[in-house]
This record gives sequence, structure tokens and C-alpha cells, in this order.
Amino acid sequence: MPNLPEASNLPEAKRIIEGALLSSQEPLSLADLKRLFEEEIGPDILRRVLDELREDWAGRAVELANLASGWRFQTRPDFQPFVDRINPEKRPRYSRAVMETLAIIAYRQPVTRGDVEDIRGVAVSAPIIQTLESRGWIDVVGHRDTPGRPALYATTRSFLDDLGLRSLQELPPLEEIARTLQLEPATSHPAANESAAG
Repeated sequence: MPNLPEASNLPEAKRIIEGALLSSQEPLSLADLKRLFEEEIGPDILRRVLDELREDWAGRAVELANLASGWRFQTRPDFQPFVDRINPEKRPRYSRAVMETLAIIAYRQPVTRGDVEDIRGVAVSAPIIQTLESRGWIDVVGHRDTPGRPALYATTRSFLDDLGLRSLQELPPLEEIARTLQLEPATSHPAANESAAG
């Protein structure tokens, strides 16, 4: 493995990082990428290499994205319809109840199931919470110090990664989400009923 402590070896470092990112199924953090090298490579140099890689791939169908859990190559959104033609895997469709619950958790976290029910004005069924947990979008992050010690839910890094975000601050304004939910008819597809999980 090459030694890369100096900026003079940046082209080789870039090739190694590019290869690792292209072969990885999951985003790679800066700590993951640092482990590629026997010699210490500083975070500043690593970020410089990643910025150069991102520039190298600019304008292509694939981009280097910085997400909550790390860096990954991904298809640009405008090319996704073409990729879907050869990879016809259907994405799960989630009910309005699931999406409303997810939005409440994302914008008000950490929240209990009771908090979500108070905001939505209806009961949140166990399958809705299970759907979001099994998708890896929410997780229990603690318990409220009240009688019954209800679980506190928050979104995960996987949720941010799936949305292509680095942090919760990049979520669209809540008013925009509310408008989107109002525009979708509640009975537009079979998954729209309250008990549907996906």
C-alpha cells in the first residue's frame, strides 16, 4: 500500500479513494477513508481529495455525494428514470399515515407515539411505527421520564442518506411538506388507508 503523507501523492490517494467509494455498498465516513492508508493522511487532505473527486465527476450521470453517514457515488436524480428501466425494482409505496408520522418524527424529534397521535389527531397503529423502524428510518433513542416511560423516536442516519441529506437542517420547510401532503388525495392508491404499511 502506498505511503501518502505528502500532497505530492494526491493523484494516487484520489485513485484509491475513488476505487473504495465505487466498490462500497454503503457510504464511507472520513474515518473509513483514512483507514485506506498506512501512513496518516490528515482530514484536510482527505477533504481536498474528496472535493477534487466531486469536481472530476461533475456533469456526469453519477455524482459524489456527502451524506449524513459519509460519502458515496450515486446516480444523479435526473438520470434515475433511465436506471429504473433496467432495474425495475418497485420502490415501496407508503401510506399517507406512514408519511405523516415520519414527517412529525423528523421535524419534532425526539417524540413519543403519544406526541405523534396528539399532532395527527388520530391513533398511530403499531404497524406504522414498525414500517418506519424496519425501513431503518426511525429508532428508539430513549424513554420519556413519565409514567409508563414511553419510547422516544428520532430519525436515523439512514433516513438522511436515503433523502440525500447531510443533516436535519437540510430538510425542506415544514410548510412545503404540509402542502405536498394536502395535494395528494388520500384515496389515490390502495396503500393510502390507515392500516397500510407499504
